Parts: sequence; structure tokens; C-alpha cells
Amino acid sequence: MKVRLHELGHARAGDKGNTSIVSFFCYDHDDYSIIRHLLTVELVEGHFGDLVGEVRRYEVPTLDALHFVMADALAGGVTTSVALDAHGKTRSFALLDIELEIPVDSDAASRIRAKRSPNE
Repeated sequence: MKVRLHELGHARAGDKGNTSIVSFFCYDHDDYSIIRHLLTVELVEGHFGDLVGEVRRYEVPTLDALHFVMADALAGGVTTSVALDAHGKTRSFALLDIELEIPVDSDAASRIRAKRSPNE
């Protein structure tokens, strides 16, 4: 089953200097083990490409969350960049667009499909 991350959770972002921080939170506790396995540093680095430098991932199981710290992601930092909207908040929306092929049983597939909007 293919899903976009926004079907399984939401994201929050923050900035610190030239570092962008994005955290992904699962809507459903049952999805955390799947996301933990599939949402890797390599996948996030590949998704953002040259827009970010080194990516580190931290697991926060008590919140069913993954926390990604992306270095060299803000063109020198929000206050020094001439780029429009250099804030990392845009990366949280970009992260939610990642499409994953997830191995789920029929009950989980039904639960995830029930959350989808009628337009999908």
C-alpha cells in the first residue's frame, strides 16, 4: 500500500541558525513501528537533496515521533539569508509529501484508507 506521510501523521518545524528541525508525529500509535522502520535518514536526505546538509534522526517513542535535524539547510541562517521565506517550516510540509510503500495488514490498510479525504 502506498501512502503519503500526511495520511499517517503531522509535522512541526523549527529553526536554529543554519539548522532546520522537523519532527513527524504519528496520528495512530499502531503506525509508529512502521514509520520508525521506513522513514530513514537516507529517505529524508534523498527527498530534500541538495537543500540540506547532514541529516540526523532522533526517535521519540513516548510521543510516537521522529525528530530530524538538518544541517546547512537555511542558506546561512534565517537572519543572514536573502532568500524569501528561508524558515524551516516549509520543510515540514515537504516532509509530509513523502510517499511510502508500507507493508500493512488488511485491518491497518482499512484504517488508513478511512482517514483519506474523498478526493484521493
